[in-house]
Amino acid sequence: MTKYVYSFSEGYGKSKNLLGGKGIGLAEMAHLKIPIPPGFTITTEVCTAFYANKGRYPQGLKEQVAKALQKMEKDAGMKFGDPKNPLLCSARSGARKSMPGMMETVLNIGLTSKTIPGMIEKTKNPRFVWDSYRRLIQMYSDVVMEKAEGIEPAEGMGVRQQLERELAAMKQRRSANSDVDLTERDLAELAEVYKAKVQEVLGKPFPDDAIEQLWGAIGAVFKSWNGKRAISYRRIEGIPDDWGTAVNVQAMVFGNMGDNSATGVAFTRNPATGENKFYGEWLPNAQGEDVVAGIRTPNPINEETRQTDDTEGHPSLEKAMPKAYAQIKAIRNKLETHFKDMQDLEFTIQEGRVWMLQTRTGKRNGPAAVRMAVEMYKKKMISAAEAVSRVTPAQLDEMLHPMVDPNAEASADFLVKGLPAGPGGAVGQVVFTAEEAVNLAKEGKKVILVREETNPEDVEGMRAAQGILTARGGMTSHAALVARGWGKCCIVGAGGLHVDFQKKTMSADSKEVCEGEIITLNGTKGRVYRGALPMISGAEDDKNFMDFMKICDSVRRLKIRTNAETPKDAAKAVQFGAEGIGLFRTEHMFYGENSEKPLFYLRKMILSDNEEQRRAALDDLFPYVKSDIKKTIEVMAGRPVTIRLLDPPLHEFVPENPEERQRLAESLGISIEKLNSRAEKLHETNPMMGHRGVRLGITYPEVSEMQIRAILEGAAELIKEGKKALPEIMIPVVCGVNELKNQGTLVKKVYPEVCAKYGLKKIPYMVGTMIEIPRAALLADRIAEEAEFFSFGTNDLTQMTYGFSRDDVGAFVPEYLEKKILPADPFQILDQLGVGQLVQFGVERGRKTRPGLKVGICGEHGGEPSSVMFCHSVGMDYVSCSPYRVPIARLAAAQAVIEEKNLPKPKAKPQTKAKAKVKARK
Repeated sequence: MTKYVYSFSEGYGKSKNLLGGKGIGLAEMAHLKIPIPPGFTITTEVCTAFYANKGRYPQGLKEQVAKALQKMEKDAGMKFGDPKNPLLCSARSGARKSMPGMMETVLNIGLTSKTIPGMIEKTKNPRFVWDSYRRLIQMYSDVVMEKAEGIEPAEGMGVRQQLERELAAMKQRRSANSDVDLTERDLAELAEVYKAKVQEVLGKPFPDDAIEQLWGAIGAVFKSWNGKRAISYRRIEGIPDDWGTAVNVQAMVFGNMGDNSATGVAFTRNPATGENKFYGEWLPNAQGEDVVAGIRTPNPINEETRQTDDTEGHPSLEKAMPKAYAQIKAIRNKLETHFKDMQDLEFTIQEGRVWMLQTRTGKRNGPAAVRMAVEMYKKKMISAAEAVSRVTPAQLDEMLHPMVDPNAEASADFLVKGLPAGPGGAVGQVVFTAEEAVNLAKEGKKVILVREETNPEDVEGMRAAQGILTARGGMTSHAALVARGWGKCCIVGAGGLHVDFQKKTMSADSKEVCEGEIITLNGTKGRVYRGALPMISGAEDDKNFMDFMKICDSVRRLKIRTNAETPKDAAKAVQFGAEGIGLFRTEHMFYGENSEKPLFYLRKMILSDNEEQRRAALDDLFPYVKSDIKKTIEVMAGRPVTIRLLDPPLHEFVPENPEERQRLAESLGISIEKLNSRAEKLHETNPMMGHRGVRLGITYPEVSEMQIRAILEGAAELIKEGKKALPEIMIPVVCGVNELKNQGTLVKKVYPEVCAKYGLKKIPYMVGTMIEIPRAALLADRIAEEAEFFSFGTNDLTQMTYGFSRDDVGAFVPEYLEKKILPADPFQILDQLGVGQLVQFGVERGRKTRPGLKVGICGEHGGEPSSVMFCHSVGMDYVSCSPYRVPIARLAAAQAVIEEKNLPKPKAKPQTKAKAKVKARK
């Protein structure tokens, strides 16, 4: 029979895929002899079977759970459901990848009318028992009886909210400031009120049998795997639906037994900055949900990491319970040394005794991930490969995101300060509901989601927002955990902030901000400002960032180039580690700064009626083209620069402005009517497949000749100046070798003329082509007879392979993605099954003809991590991407090497007897 249940002591060495992250953490702590309450894990296989069998458990599970429960009773010295010595337990989720707050937990399972008297007698603490019971009713009715049954109440009418209103009413009647001010009699009365309200709202009584409660909780945790927020989170994180969750059943220990009891959450390092300091939060006389739910702003775990003035008067655990704190800190050191990674810990102190409830790899933002990887590598805790694996491309991307300009911040209109839960800067208009955040984001508007505290149901709105601001909650609250995981700018626990949802306003220090007004968050400092503050980029000056990039470079083989046309962009790319330019688009010099004159001469050339006029216009244009190319080659200081000859259809450059047309007509010495007639003739029905690229160079060779001369002369002048230059001339839109031969003839004509002009024996250069037409990929072996390099233009190759116009895919691709007809937008993530086959075929066939053929990619896919890893796998020499994606490509290229090493090696095929005999004879 399949084993579905493992006690924590049995789980050591098992797979995280089987036991989930929480189960593995508990098994590891049991192995390390760290104090944990006894318990067992029900595997993820049960979750998969539960859904496959329409809510039925696999055969033998109930017997295995009963046996594991007996072991837990023996280890704890108590009996579940026993009237005199009752054992209480919890049921928690635990997927293989952390999904904080997305699935359900039930605490205090086993409290019934039968066990409450025994629990009171045993603990001599009736207030604690009644507090635990009212918590069970509230949590169980919400999780098991409402959510797990698929009941969707109206806004604010869920059973949990209704019970919370009863609690608030009780506190008001008793003039109690907080929950801890209620007496045992108050709580006992409240429990009866709760049970009556559950019967009223849900139409059935609260269960009074311990075993019924346990199986109800187990089923609810499994059902929560397919809850709305869990599904949303999986879609955002890319977690497969078929992984399932494990369920961890664990003996309860209690942080709500009085002032010598507490609960807390901690990280072995600061998850927001990566600083190697023990960081965490705790609450006295409370249970774990009180901390992570963000209902109360918790106390700091120690003095070293106290964050804001708001925690003044809140004692640290280090001061309040020094003995317990010292024990937890020692466990912290032991766990980080064992796992060699930052850990997320949960603990409970029951009457002075420390218990660990969880250890798992902690969520962190990009700057923290990079800092931890670098520092652990330098301390020789981890290898270079492990350091590279610790940072995701998305986390590295966070470091390239903007930060608030400190100069502007100095004179800004300050509103309020909170805890810096997610660094970086964010600007947007204030919204107060997750729904509004989603709706406005769909309209392309940037929003800041403002809440008293977030709850897991806000997950879609949190994802849609630029930043998150909460009035309550700590650095370990749900909002902080999720925001860090996504690299969102986030400020929590802004105690001076008052949020009025009825009026749709927020206020701080007599300053009021209405919904729709713009605010700025500085998540690094935890400061909020009225209005939009300018942003700056700061990653390139961050030492940890630079050191991490060097670690990536020590691992990767794939070269990283950039797409750039200006010296400024080229310099920025070099700063980010670019090793060349993979795509210099000559047409881009006709847009933007100082483009008026060259654009006028280009338009004059386009609208010329004969070769003489065209050559005259090209002569005027030549110095501008040469100057731009030369300046960019100079910045690259000997690194290769691939320059694509003019590619777009000519009609794109023809002005619509009547005044500009009149000016062109006068310059050409023709009437405006004649110029309009020429412009009309340039119009094409399908310009993307029309008269462009190499086709322009064949019909108007003087156009190609001017560009080739500009490239070679720019390089020659740099060489004469004692500088290095390595231009690569790329002929675009080629579909056969004869087109390349035609243009190659022009290069061979111009090259000796330029050498003679500058008195040079040699100018280093290469001639190649962009493979962006399926026919070119299929005929790559023939094209390689003339081409010294291939650059795959995957934007157009994707367009022509799919038959999708990339300018029009917005009309249908979202539906394709929603209905899972396509797994991803092929213009964002390279289609490895279809387009990828053409790329691989082209690489293999090209190198069959020319073994030393240099091969790269220069579409948008060059900066997309999975596409970069594919390029590595097919043996490309480089990828090229925008300057700000260069670090992402460097990381992805390094991770490709690690993935390649981790792939299982194919087993050797056994020899047949006949083959063995032949081999022996040889």
